[in-house]
Amino acid sequence: MSKRVGIIALLAESNTFIACPTTLEHFKQNLLVTGEEVRDQLSEAHHEVGGFFAGLAGAGAEAVPVFAARAMPYGVMTGKTFEALMVNLEAELRKHLPLDGVLVAPHGAAVSEHVRDADGYWLRLVRGLVGPDCPIIGTIDPHANLTAQMVDATDALVAYRTNPHIDQRDRGLEAARLMVATLEGRIRPRQAAAFPPLAINIERQQTDAPPCREIFAAAAQIRDARDVLSSSICLGFPYADVPEMGSAALVVADGKRDLAVGLADDLAATLWEMRQEFQPRLTSIDEALDQVQRLDAAGRLDRPACLLDMGDNVGGGSPADGTFLAQAIHHRLMAGAFVCLCDPQAVELSSRFGIGQRVELSVGGKSDDRHGTPLTATFTIIAQSAGRFQESQPRHGGVVNFDQGPTVVVRTDNGLTIMLTSRRMAPWSLEQLRHCGFDPQAFKILVAKGVHAPIAAYQEVCRELIRVNTPGVTSADLSGFDYQHRRRPLFPFEANMSWSPRGKEAVA
Repeated sequence: MSKRVGIIALLAESNTFIACPTTLEHFKQNLLVTGEEVRDQLSEAHHEVGGFFAGLAGAGAEAVPVFAARAMPYGVMTGKTFEALMVNLEAELRKHLPLDGVLVAPHGAAVSEHVRDADGYWLRLVRGLVGPDCPIIGTIDPHANLTAQMVDATDALVAYRTNPHIDQRDRGLEAARLMVATLEGRIRPRQAAAFPPLAINIERQQTDAPPCREIFAAAAQIRDARDVLSSSICLGFPYADVPEMGSAALVVADGKRDLAVGLADDLAATLWEMRQEFQPRLTSIDEALDQVQRLDAAGRLDRPACLLDMGDNVGGGSPADGTFLAQAIHHRLMAGAFVCLCDPQAVELSSRFGIGQRVELSVGGKSDDRHGTPLTATFTIIAQSAGRFQESQPRHGGVVNFDQGPTVVVRTDNGLTIMLTSRRMAPWSLEQLRHCGFDPQAFKILVAKGVHAPIAAYQEVCRELIRVNTPGVTSADLSGFDYQHRRRPLFPFEANMSWSPRGKEAVA
């Protein structure tokens, strides 16, 4: 009889600096399924759960889909929301017990109103239900704020190795292979983590560029060592104000926990030695626009420049209505620019008008006082859509189907094109533009509300990718955030501190 392996996913990234909470409705809008619906939604996706299904099928093991929930990054989950998810998860898991193993997909940066380590909590819940001898193996996002509870509740965790995250399915396949080998008695996973007191700035987190390229190469060398099953780097999510916020190193060895401990410490020491290299390089709005104008004047904008709006990074939980870049472009009369703003009020108003009609609107800047003021101008309606599109290629997040709600595209007399959406939408696919009839390469400037995630799609059409230090709840300038729960001391906040991976103690 083939081994029965349960599949559970709960993916939420919580920005604790956002006043608005994540509710159950956010999961329902994105993904909240049980049983065979998990297979229907995710088995073919460029996602770790798709890798789980494929890996188990290839080895002749039986995949038992249990529960999958995902919400777009946003604020802290309400207590009622997290409780409802836990009740649902536990009820579904009990239906399928006993299981020979469980493959899990936490994000690693989920926070609820009453449980700061939400991922550690639900992984411990699963452990309690399946028992101490049932292997639990899974994947995590490299933006996880890894905790000891997550590590203790599982036998092995594998983090994605790319940012933008385009290897999720591969990591799911890797986790499935580890599970099958464990169930067949060929390996005995033993994992260990080390937690250097280092917060890595989001601007420095592109994995195929320095300094991440070097630390990920070091992790790859460890994977080549004898008796090592996996090694991972957690870059951390600096917008979740929790005690575990920061980086981590994770190693899984075959039957040798002491080996895993030593190698995790070595990897953490390398992270710490490189700490100065993780300091951000911040480009102001004016500097970024000056650079674009110089490129244009030199005749080098045959392909668009992508301005990455770091302060309004939708993949980090932002409201997607930040107007700082749009206002600056509009003020400079820079033609040929594209910006996307979430503004359901403006969508509702402008949808009353037909294509070609003119209307005065105030767009964006309505969520709070951190993302700019509304941009007021006379616009021409140039496109309308239901806001649904699909992405066929592996992109950040592994998402295939997108729904940003009713959408209206408007343009100012000076040539600034603004896509207005009813729902927040991360810029992870150029189909967002194409489904409305626009060729991305027809623009001189594409503003993408992200830091690294949009690159997987936008690098295909853009000549330059410029990260812009805009204000907002995902600003790369961490000095503007009021942390109450982070560990202390923590570099770079306490810049002169010292730390030893062997002694484990950080000294201010």
